[in-house]
Parts: sequence; C-alpha cells; structure tokens
Amino acid sequence: MVSRASGAARESAPPTEKVEPTREAEGAGGAIRHLGFAGDDAALVAALQRGEPGAPAALYDRHALHLRRVLARVLGVDDELPDILHETFAQALSSIDKLADPERLEGWLVRIAVFTARGVIRKRMRRRWLRFMAPEEVPDPGHTPADPQARLALARVRRALDKLPADERIAFTLRYFEQLELKEVADAMAVSLSTVKRRLKSAEKRFVELAQKDPHLRDWLARSQRWSAA
Repeated sequence: MVSRASGAARESAPPTEKVEPTREAEGAGGAIRHLGFAGDDAALVAALQRGEPGAPAALYDRHALHLRRVLARVLGVDDELPDILHETFAQALSSIDKLADPERLEGWLVRIAVFTARGVIRKRMRRRWLRFMAPEEVPDPGHTPADPQARLALARVRRALDKLPADERIAFTLRYFEQLELKEVADAMAVSLSTVKRRLKSAEKRFVELAQKDPHLRDWLARSQRWSAA
C-alpha cells in the first residue's frame, strides 16, 4: 500500500538520499516552530533505522491520523484510544529494523495497529459493550450522533459487533468500514486471502443473524441489498 502522506515528498527525495530534518524557524513573536521532516517514507524508514532524532516525530505526524482511524473503526469510541495508538507506535519503533520493504511502511503500520487492537479486544471479551463507531463518524472519534434514532441504531450495531470473534470483527470492520481491498485486509491481518474470505463469510453470517433478531436493525437489513443477500 502506498502511503497517502508521502506522495508529494516522493518526487523531491529519492529513497537512497539521506533525509535531513528541516530546520526550525523563528515565527511571529520570536516563537520557534518545527518545520517537519523532509523525504518520502522510504527515506524516513532509513532515518529511523539510523536513529536520527527527528524521525520518530515525523513518523507520528505522517501516520497517526490514519492509524487512529483504523483503531477507531475496529475498537470504536474508546477512552484508551490514545494509549492504544501510542502502543502501536512504540511497537513500530522497536521493530523498525524488521521492516524489509520501506515502500510498504503504511501497510506495515496498519498491521501493527490491527494486532494491537486484536489484543485489546481479546482482553475485553467478557465486556458486552465495546463501543463502535459507524464509518461516517470516524473522523471525530468522540462524537455521538445527535439524532436519537441514529444513536439507537449505533448502539445496536455496537452490540452485534461485540458478539463477533475478534478476528472476524477485525476482518469485517477493515473490509466494510475501512473499505480495504481483500488483499489489503489479508496483509493487515498477516493471513492468507482464503483465510480472510473465510472469516468475512462467517462474520457476515453472524452479523446478519444478529441484526435479524433486532427490530431496530431488521428494517435496515431488509432495505439493504448487500446484507439481505448475505
């Protein structure tokens, strides 16, 4: 997967070029502001592996928003999301030397986020109300729909997803809420394409069965060609 954040910089710094942290500049009122880190993701990986001081902050600046969205779609609205995001980056930084293909940095980070989220889900399997946010709400992870019917539907979806096994829930949310291609889901979960297809088929079946038992989701299910056919 090609990083969304590094396209513009890719033309100006070839992967083999040494990446230099950009200088700090004096802003209005004499305040010092950091101007960021130049270079594409491949160069950033090289800088991380060399231990350059500005590289970890650049990694976070470039990829935190995307990884936070992935975690929010898998886990839902969660007070511990900042800590889980921090753990994701801590694991990435501690294992950056294991990244064989720097061009696949973003996909590698998503995989770490997925495995971190799976560990969280498994630790919480006895809790019945893991909070989940619908895809249109993900840009604001702390937001709850104002419309009462939307809040009710969201709560019912949360309850249904809470009952899915961790691996099926992750595959389901990455595919239908993060809208990854099947191959991307397989890469993120570090499993084969056939395994992802099998997990998705099972997750869809479970979700539809649960939704059909809920009067608030049953009508929506009937109107949906996608899920009524599952």
